[in-house]
Amino acid sequence: MAHPDYLKKVLTARVYDVARESELEPARNLSARLSNAVFLKREDNQPVFSFKIRGAYNKMAQLPADVLARGVITASAGNHAQGVAFSAARLGCRAVIAIPTTTPQVKIDAVRAHGGPTVEVVLAGESYSDAYAHALKLQQERGLTFVHPFDDPDVIAGQGTVAMEILRQHQGPIHAIFVPIGGGGLAAGVAAYVKAVRPEIKVIGVQTDDSCAMAQSIKAGERVTLAEVGLFSDGTAVKLVGEETFRLCRELLDEVLTVDTDALCAAIKDVFQDTRSVLEPAGSLAVAGAKLYAEREGIEGKTLVAVTSGANMNFDRMRFVAERAEVGEAREAVFAVTIPEERGSFKRFCELVGTRSVTEFNYRIADASAAHIFVGVQIKTRSESAQMMNAFVEHGFATVDLSHDELSKQHIRYMVGGRSPLARDERLLRFEFPERPGALMKFLSSMAPNWNISLFHYRNQGADYSSILVGIQVPSAENAEFERFLATLGYPWWDEGANPVYKLFLA
Repeated sequence: MAHPDYLKKVLTARVYDVARESELEPARNLSARLSNAVFLKREDNQPVFSFKIRGAYNKMAQLPADVLARGVITASAGNHAQGVAFSAARLGCRAVIAIPTTTPQVKIDAVRAHGGPTVEVVLAGESYSDAYAHALKLQQERGLTFVHPFDDPDVIAGQGTVAMEILRQHQGPIHAIFVPIGGGGLAAGVAAYVKAVRPEIKVIGVQTDDSCAMAQSIKAGERVTLAEVGLFSDGTAVKLVGEETFRLCRELLDEVLTVDTDALCAAIKDVFQDTRSVLEPAGSLAVAGAKLYAEREGIEGKTLVAVTSGANMNFDRMRFVAERAEVGEAREAVFAVTIPEERGSFKRFCELVGTRSVTEFNYRIADASAAHIFVGVQIKTRSESAQMMNAFVEHGFATVDLSHDELSKQHIRYMVGGRSPLARDERLLRFEFPERPGALMKFLSSMAPNWNISLFHYRNQGADYSSILVGIQVPSAENAEFERFLATLGYPWWDEGANPVYKLFLA
């Protein structure tokens, strides 16, 4: 079978009845940091907040009238579903849409809102592949036309109009265009157009390391089905890439990079700082890939374009993104440090941290001979993490770098604590103080060495002030002296000793 002429298909694609020519916007802060000119192709600004409307509409608009009248069906992790729903409402046809149960509610609600009464939403399975299998069954039962989210020449050509716009909007040299990959429709369309018109420009696909079906397939030389896919980047959680998208990507892509969850969170933050827009995880893939590539290659002064493919972000995910962005940007190192349970060792440790901004400090007395501290510290470069760890070890503090340990970042950091038989005469106090570099160490230095610290928890929340929880062992005979000490500290404080939560979990 002859392969489609994608250059012609892209040039004649029908997308602008519903899609808009999105901005090619300079990312000034990110460009300065990477020493390269980074441009964002703002597909997150489409009417359905993603590029998917292009391919969906191009496919549906080219169906014969009698076929369109019978209705269409699709399966989607959310963004393609919105494109089909929007297109169905515009073309006045019926659409059935199978969506995985793991799809963020914001996308499901948007599908219903865009499609109105012409759209039926069916929830099926936990991944795109599960929903796809269910949709094929419904297609047979109801005689509908399947609008594939990526493995269809008309859909691929619709997505390829993104590349057509990029090359029209930036006619100077471009070193590389970075494109997210789930099933591969956008990457295939962009690569097909770019390599036909400007073959010297690199086209680089980007996937998450836990949903990298395309990367594994290209490496294997055949389509590989993943047993499981990570769901953080739900828009690209695809177990099996398309036949046609695989053919095009294997032939035309220069490379497929993989990035982790922390890198996506950092990229979301980067784009927010440059544009005040919040991308969904899949929407930030290309930015994360561009950053990884620039750092790996050591390039400077080049033009890099990243397609920001979607902004259908669940609001409740933002807390997780903010938490993980610092590690993803190599701005936070996280350590487990063991120090001797003896007078002065806590202060020696603090002196090693110095004036660096501490992002988190967790400690609970548990052992008569050693103390285990969970600490997060702001760093400027990845190498600084290893330097700090070496300094701790040289001074006798056994240290484990937890910066890339998922269990620690997801769970353990919130679980440091518990009841301790060693925490006799404990006073539990909460303090607030202005947040500035070195403020935490200054606070610790002001803690008189007369009393042992039995519990410590601090987390930098990015606000103007910080809240610290401290357990201090004060013999009852010394309470009056301790009260005088608190009065001289100069920080607002609250006694939490009567708090029922303290009594349940810590006392």
